Amino acid sequence: MKLTFSGLFFFLLVNLCSAQKTDFVFTPVSDSLKENANAVVRLNQLDINIVSQRDMNIKTQRVITVLNEKGLAEIDAYQHYDKRTTIKNIEATVYDSSGKEIKKIRRKDFTDQSSAGGSTLFSDNRYLYLNYTPISYPFTVIFNCEIQTSTTAFIPVWYPLSGYFLSVEKSVLNVTYPNALGFKKKESQFSNFNIKKASDTDTKLSYLATNILAQKPEDYSPVFKDLYPKVAMSLEYFNLEGIDGNAKDWKEYGKWFSDKILTGTTNLPEETKTKIKALVGNETDPVKKAKIVYQFVQEKSRYVSIKVGIGGWKPMLASDVDRLGYGDCKALSNYTRALLDAVGVPSYYTELYGDSNLMDIDEDFFSIQGNHAILCVPDKDKYVFLECTSQDDPFGYQANFTDNRKVIVIKPDGGEIIRTKIYNPLENSQSSKGSYIIDDKGHFSGQVNIMSEGSQYGTRERVQKLQPTEKESHYKEYWNNINNLKLGKITFTNNKENIQFTEDVQISAIDYGKLTGNKIIFTVDAFNQSSGNVKRIRNRKNPFQIQRGYLDTDEIEINLPTSFAIEFLPSNFELKGKFGEYKTEIIKKENNKLTYKRSIFINKGNYSNKEFDEYRLFMEQVSKNDNAKIILTKN
Repeated sequence: MKLTFSGLFFFLLVNLCSAQKTDFVFTPVSDSLKENANAVVRLNQLDINIVSQRDMNIKTQRVITVLNEKGLAEIDAYQHYDKRTTIKNIEATVYDSSGKEIKKIRRKDFTDQSSAGGSTLFSDNRYLYLNYTPISYPFTVIFNCEIQTSTTAFIPVWYPLSGYFLSVEKSVLNVTYPNALGFKKKESQFSNFNIKKASDTDTKLSYLATNILAQKPEDYSPVFKDLYPKVAMSLEYFNLEGIDGNAKDWKEYGKWFSDKILTGTTNLPEETKTKIKALVGNETDPVKKAKIVYQFVQEKSRYVSIKVGIGGWKPMLASDVDRLGYGDCKALSNYTRALLDAVGVPSYYTELYGDSNLMDIDEDFFSIQGNHAILCVPDKDKYVFLECTSQDDPFGYQANFTDNRKVIVIKPDGGEIIRTKIYNPLENSQSSKGSYIIDDKGHFSGQVNIMSEGSQYGTRERVQKLQPTEKESHYKEYWNNINNLKLGKITFTNNKENIQFTEDVQISAIDYGKLTGNKIIFTVDAFNQSSGNVKRIRNRKNPFQIQRGYLDTDEIEINLPTSFAIEFLPSNFELKGKFGEYKTEIIKKENNKLTYKRSIFINKGNYSNKEFDEYRLFMEQVSKNDNAKIILTKN
């Protein structure tokens, strides 16, 4: 039998890496790999053997030297399993800094735990993990694991570098697969890293990455997975927890998911159909009908996580959600879909990445993606997206978790990639109006009305749910520029129809103004000082993002003590640039009164690393001016 050069290289690479894994225990870590590192991956080898559409074997060999306590999290000695994924072997060996074996850890020594979190009601997912407490640093762990699974819909993504403050001496990916399954791959962010493709044939794929230095996180950077190298892989013919699938693109995936996963899940009891039709009454507008249904779901159900069988992907039956009154994101979205169907409103199940960071479904590479489900309701030439897990969100509100990202909408005739609602900076507004008094001892008392919309609605609205002590901590943190802060009456108004949240807060503080001789010195901007101090990053590597812009406007009346005269007022100030606009104005009025006006507009956008210092200086000027002082002199 002939052996090609690439095949020979692949064969030698697999065996050489396997033979050398223990050598890393005795070989010192180079100084360059220690720099900025809490741990060093000496070897990370991932061997994936896709045997058939319903059979995949994955072996992991990981050798990691932990340099300090912060590096413990990088050991990654764990493995998930369920009824379709079997752990065939799992073990670890720990060595001290001289290469002496400290401990041998067999399968029985790993901790076996349910994957269920606090909000997970049912789950048959479990995982084994190494719970090791070191005696001293550095130490090295060799971790070996092998699993067999019938679910081939999820081929692990290869990340040569898996996190910050972690360096990599050697990382290897070996994949074998039948050429009839439609194997595909997508390489990303390979430039500037030492990664070589050792083999790429109809049945084999292999990469070798070496000497990747530890990276430090940089503020305002895009998410990690969009910055550093990875290889994503998928099959056209796959199996999803017992169900065979066939899709080469998003359209075909949507058709398959609709036919095989969602079919038969939306039946409702006749009693419930009658009830929801009665609530809708004679309303004919589809969006108004959807609002009524959405409110019904919020009042009737609550969110729990369910991961039993194909529960990770197939929704609970709508009839079960109706009977039990709970469900996970899939179940509640599907239940809402069933109710909307009962009143003649079309809607579509939608998969996406739910996260405060903006994360897209990769439109150009089909693989089963996402971690969350919502519902898409057509509204003429646009769409309304519903977060069905929340009992509090206004109808159609998406900011800060599912906004402005590509999602896969599952329609009966196929999947479609659509971008969710973009909240423009002018929509993300906060408007403050209020007043405060400075008395002749420098003491402060005042009240402010803060109305928030857009993404700022989602940020501010949470405060009404806090316990009294948490509420006090929140405001003391928000107004950390005011020493000795004491809270008075607090009133909230949550206008869900217009999506506006209003806070009326009374506060006081002794010694806000500093008495020096016959003078009082105090900061004009009491209620909304910029907290956006941007750290200097020398030799920044990454581009930076302002993911969500905003607009703040403030108008505050200031009442000064009549026994003092104004010695110094800050000048009016205006700043404009590519990142936004900032303006302050102080207007003198009669009877020792001032009106302070402030506005700041920050524009969202993607910028190069070279523009970061310009943004830092912009925000530095804002912060400096927000801290401008008034000086009063006693008459």
